[in-house]
Amino acid sequence: ISNKLRNKFPQLSAIISVTEADVAPDLKSAKVYVSVFDTDAEKGAESFKIIKENAGFIRHELAQVMHLRTVPELRFFTDESMEYGAKIDRILSGLETGKDDE
Repeated sequence: ISNKLRNKFPQLSAIISVTEADVAPDLKSAKVYVSVFDTDAEKGAESFKIIKENAGFIRHELAQVMHLRTVPELRFFTDESMEYGAKIDRILSGLETGKDDE
């Protein structure tokens, strides 16, 4: 799918990774969480916008590969867990290690 996105949208400069997909029990919809990695935050946001706007294309491509009776409607969300983890790491790195002087 990422190759097809890159072929259709060569302006995608970010590295895009699907980190989680939550499919509804009735298989009619799915929440897809993606991480977008780009050195330029603005380009990363534009890449995510392209993904969201082309959910139908992505769904169609999945249908071609997965051969399911129905492919869920896809809703895309940014996965900020990597950013959150990096923030926690920076906070922990900034803490002074407290050593007892015994």
